[in-house]
Amino acid sequence: MQQLFEFAGNHALLSAGFVFVLMALVWSEFSRRTRGFTELTPAQAVPIMNREDTVVLDVSSSSDFAKGHIVNAKNIKPSRLAQPDAEIQKNLDKSILVVCKNGQSAPAAAAALVKLGAGRVAVLKGGMMQWNSDNYPVTRS
Repeated sequence: MQQLFEFAGNHALLSAGFVFVLMALVWSEFSRRTRGFTELTPAQAVPIMNREDTVVLDVSSSSDFAKGHIVNAKNIKPSRLAQPDAEIQKNLDKSILVVCKNGQSAPAAAAALVKLGAGRVAVLKGGMMQWNSDNYPVTRS
């Protein structure tokens, strides 16, 4: 233990950097666990979609949605979550999977749904790019 303190004293900048990175990792993990929604890979999402009454909300642009989306997914604009309409309100008590093109905009939409009172919200990790990469079915209707 004495050697550790001696090392920290001789390498203050390195030690401070280590403490900073450690604190950032702890904060990141804490934030991830308390945000109110989970991230699911396509392989984890499929059983939930098949087993539960899951609503798939795709927050991709309408052009990306038209290129291919998960069967029975509903395309919504993220701005609709700021002033939710009746369609969104009626789905808050169901299991919700939020999808976007690449997994970047879905977490913000999921957080908005949690704020609205949705209890079971998940985000498709990697979005439709990962879904397509893993060769899961899409529809263009």
